[in-house]
Amino acid sequence: MKYLLTPLALIFFSSLLLAQQQELHISGKIIDEQRNAIPFGNAAVYNASDSSLVTGAFSDADGKFQIGIKAGTYYMKITFLSYEEKTIPDIRIIDKNISLGSIILKATSDVLEEIVITGKKEAMELQLDKRVFNVGKDLSNIGANASDILGNLPSVTVDVDGSVSLRGSENVTIWINGRPSSLTSRDPDALRKLQGNMIESIEVITNPSSRYDAAGEVGIINIILKKSQERGFNGSFVANAGYPTLFGGSYSLNYRNKNLNFFSSYGIDKRRSPGNGTSFQQYTSADTSFAYTQNNDRSRGELSHNFRLGLDYFLNDKNSITGSFTYNTSDGLNTATAEYLDYDENDFITNTTLRTESEAEDEKNIELNFNYTKDFKQKGRKLTTDFQWIKSVDNESTDYNQLTNETEIIAQRSVNDANESNWLFQSDYIQPFSDDSKFEAGVKTTTRVIKNEYIFEQQDEDMNWIPFDAFTNNLVYTERIHAAYAMASTKINKIAIQGGLRGELSDITTELTATNELNKQNYFKLFPSAALSYELKKNNTLQLSYSYRISRPRFRDLIPFSNFSNPRVFFGGNPNLRPEYTHAYEVGYLLEWSKGSVLSSVYHRHRTDVIQRITEIQEDGVARIMPINLAKQNAYGIEFNLSYDILPWWKFNTSANFFRAITEGVYQEEDLFSDTYSWRNRTTSKMTFFGNLDFQVSFNYRAPQVTTQGKRLSSYSIDLGLSRDVLNGKGTITAGVRDLMNSNKRRYIIDTQGYNSNSEFQWRQRQFTVSFSYRLNRDKERQRDRSSGGEDEEF
Repeated sequence: MKYLLTPLALIFFSSLLLAQQQELHISGKIIDEQRNAIPFGNAAVYNASDSSLVTGAFSDADGKFQIGIKAGTYYMKITFLSYEEKTIPDIRIIDKNISLGSIILKATSDVLEEIVITGKKEAMELQLDKRVFNVGKDLSNIGANASDILGNLPSVTVDVDGSVSLRGSENVTIWINGRPSSLTSRDPDALRKLQGNMIESIEVITNPSSRYDAAGEVGIINIILKKSQERGFNGSFVANAGYPTLFGGSYSLNYRNKNLNFFSSYGIDKRRSPGNGTSFQQYTSADTSFAYTQNNDRSRGELSHNFRLGLDYFLNDKNSITGSFTYNTSDGLNTATAEYLDYDENDFITNTTLRTESEAEDEKNIELNFNYTKDFKQKGRKLTTDFQWIKSVDNESTDYNQLTNETEIIAQRSVNDANESNWLFQSDYIQPFSDDSKFEAGVKTTTRVIKNEYIFEQQDEDMNWIPFDAFTNNLVYTERIHAAYAMASTKINKIAIQGGLRGELSDITTELTATNELNKQNYFKLFPSAALSYELKKNNTLQLSYSYRISRPRFRDLIPFSNFSNPRVFFGGNPNLRPEYTHAYEVGYLLEWSKGSVLSSVYHRHRTDVIQRITEIQEDGVARIMPINLAKQNAYGIEFNLSYDILPWWKFNTSANFFRAITEGVYQEEDLFSDTYSWRNRTTSKMTFFGNLDFQVSFNYRAPQVTTQGKRLSSYSIDLGLSRDVLNGKGTITAGVRDLMNSNKRRYIIDTQGYNSNSEFQWRQRQFTVSFSYRLNRDKERQRDRSSGGEDEEF
């Protein structure tokens, strides 16, 4: 318990130190020549002695601003797009607050036809239908990859194998820029290959409407990559370094004129992540019993490159075309050493086994995207068309060497080659009838073909490699999904109503060519959705929503081939898995005020044909883990998100998810009923010192949870971050540590008839990171002709 108090102590004492500084205020109101308030006007305070930027603020909806500052001599600059800059000299602050009154800005002669102003983004933006997390605002994300960043999000968990869970379920759909990606389609661990500094934001949509794919029991996580729409030439550069081994860098550039927007980004990342684990396994039966302990040391090394190149072409103010090319490659070398100690029923050691593993991985992905967007004369009427092609190749080769009692030597090797192709076509249309009513419709078709060859061999006494036919096969997976949807929405006074229906035709074939096993599934399903929201009063909204969803088996859950990292525990897929179906209900309440917002949700999910992982003990004592469809599950939960500015210099965010899951099922006459309660929390405190020095403390906690055959124990972690702007606001230096206490470990207990185990594993140890970023031509707000639409915002 004392460890759990550590983050609270860090937050308390850091704020106590800052509270001892005496802080005064400069206030004023920005207006135009007609005395109309100017919202989002920029009020910047500079040191009179060296002209360095001290602090600043944006004006609110009434044009008012208030800036906290220490005693001293300053001058201010008041700016707003299309208005002349105004300088206020010789501001002396001694022992009292200063009010500047009304500050009048004069309009310039070259007023733009259309200007979009964006104020300072918060780390978390709450909306009724989704939550938006601005990655760069969270200091714990420095030097992180996409998988690390997802693990930092409230209600999201990333396990040691890269599997992503939302609200306690792994059945979540992950997109990049609103579409499937080569980094999300087949191997969840591939998200570690995407550098975090290439990500702009992440959207979490917990109960999607019929506009979105029906796949994903608990919703959609959409990763938005950086792409600027600012005029002229601008961009950013980032360099990272850390320990354990971490080196990386990236750039994001764009050039925009009246008709063209050229954008490009590149990232390189080299890291080595050490990990370790221990486990105890015990087997008992009527005539014998034995046990063993296992100690693991792992090291995961990788060098990855991500390159993106694209062009927006604005034919006119109503038509635009976007094309982009993405290429990423990764070379990895992963090593592991495992020591096994076997015990008899009297706890005497009978065997000692040492097993080493060396895996080389080479992965390449190519992605092409094309988008056409047409805006009609009628406001809100819009047509978009998208095409996507993805090609992925992943080659893995692994060598195993095993030594038992220093005499018996076994040499094994495996080859796992995967080749994947994806095609997507999508078109969406929006027809408004009034400012508050509209109709939407669209079609989408996707084709996915994966060819996976797995070969496992063992060396005999004559040094010949002999294949194991039972573990050698070729799998061809073909998935074709054709969908169409229609939606209508309207608003009557304070009540908004939305209803939709999506139809999906699924044609899926799984073929094992070596053994001539064929599994075909062809089915058509309708997926309705509905939502109703009521504005109780201004900035105070209640929403009810429902959707029917499907969770198709993941590719790796269909592959029957085993992973031989641990010869005593095999994981193999099940090509006969059926999809899960979910009825999802949610009630959300959003309250917003000047200093913060609260989003609370109550949800219920009723699932059928639930896929669960079952552990079986074979006659030779080897445990086999495989997924099966296990009856039904009812899940209930309450989620709470709070974003609050305690003081102008102190921002506080906390999110908690409390849930209960009741699973009913029987497997081989064993009752696998489970009733589990658990909760998760992420709390972040961010404080600003001296105007441009940010300090952040983040705390993550995952409570224990009962599983189908055992229990997952609690885990927690603490992250620290420190950031300061330099070079007149064009550069930022950031330092941080992930998992300060080195406590983020996964611990599991399995307890079934004749078998129990207790294991602990740490995938990545404590990480220290420093980062420097430089912004080119982005030292102030810039003009935009259009919002950042195109491929980055269309679904």
